[in-house]
Amino acid sequence: MDVTLIYPYLPTIFAGLMGLSILIYVVLDGFDLGVGILFAAAPEKDRDRMIASIGPFWDANETWLVLAVGLLLVAFPIAHGVILSALYLPVSIMLIGLIARGVAFEFRAKANVDEKWLWNRIFFAGSFVTALAQGYMLGAYVLGLEQTLLAIGFGILVAFCLVATYAAIGAAWLIYKTEGDLQKLAVKWMRFSLVLTAVGMAMISIVTPLASERIFAKWFSLPELIGLAPLPLITGGLFIFLFWQLAHLPDRNDRFSLVPFAGITMIMILGFFGLAYSFYPYVVPERMTIYDSASAPESLIIILAGTLFVLPVIIGYSIFSYRVFGGKAADLRYD
Repeated sequence: MDVTLIYPYLPTIFAGLMGLSILIYVVLDGFDLGVGILFAAAPEKDRDRMIASIGPFWDANETWLVLAVGLLLVAFPIAHGVILSALYLPVSIMLIGLIARGVAFEFRAKANVDEKWLWNRIFFAGSFVTALAQGYMLGAYVLGLEQTLLAIGFGILVAFCLVATYAAIGAAWLIYKTEGDLQKLAVKWMRFSLVLTAVGMAMISIVTPLASERIFAKWFSLPELIGLAPLPLITGGLFIFLFWQLAHLPDRNDRFSLVPFAGITMIMILGFFGLAYSFYPYVVPERMTIYDSASAPESLIIILAGTLFVLPVIIGYSIFSYRVFGGKAADLRYD
C-alpha cells in the first residue's frame, strides 16, 4: 500500500483524533470534577460515598487530556505554541488545580478525622479552579483568543457556566452510582445546575456565529440552515426531557438512574459537534487552519502508527475499569 495516498487526509485525521480525545475527557473527567465541585454542598456523612463513586476512575480519566494535548503538540506544533502562549495563565491555573485535587484525594484517605476538613476543601477548590480555568479557555477560544475586556468578560461567564455543566454531569453520575438520601440530593443538584448549563450553551451558540462572519455563513446559509436545524432542536428537546425525567427520580426500582448521565452526555456531544463544525478547518480561530499548522506528512505517519497502538490500549483499560467497578458505590475502604 502506498502510504503517500493518505498524506492529504492526515491533518483531518489528527484533528478528529484530538477532538475525540477532548470530548471523551470532558465527559469522563467532567463527572469527577463535578463530584468535587458538589463537595461544597454535600453533607459530611455523604462525602466518603461520593469519593468512592469516582475513586477507581478519576486518574484514568485524565489520560484523555494528556492524549489531546500531546496530539496538539506533535501534530500541530505551530498551533500548539500559539494557543498555549495565549492561554498560558489559565493553563497554569488548571494544572495547579489538577495537582491540588490529586494530592487532596490521596491525603484525605490518610488524614485524621480532625484534619480531613482541610483536604475536603482543597479537593473542592482544586476541582472548582480546574473547571473555571477550562471554561475560561473555552470562552477565549470561541472569541479567537482575543485579550480585550469583552473577551475576558465572556470567558469568565463561560467559566462559571462550565462549572455548572460539570456539576450537572457530576450529579448525574451520583444519581447512577448512589442510592438513598445521596441519590435524592443529587437529583436536586442536577435540576439546579442544568439551568446554568442550558444558559451557558445558549450563550456560546449565540456568540460563536456573531464572532465570525465565516461561522455565521456556515450556520445561516441555505441549505446548511435546514440541515443543521435538528442539532439545536434535539439539544433543546434533551434539556426538556431531562427536566421531566428528574421530576420522576429516584424511581422505586432504580431502573432509570443512568438516563440523566446518558442525557447530559448526549447534550455535550451535540454541543461539541456544533463547535467542531463552526471552527473547522481552523485550529486557531480565523488565523490558522489544520493544514497550515500540521507537521510534515512523514512525521504524521509515524505519529499515527503510535497513536493507533496507544488509543486502543487506553480505550480497552477504560472499558475494563468501568466494567470491573460497575454498579452502586460501596462504602469507602482503604484496607
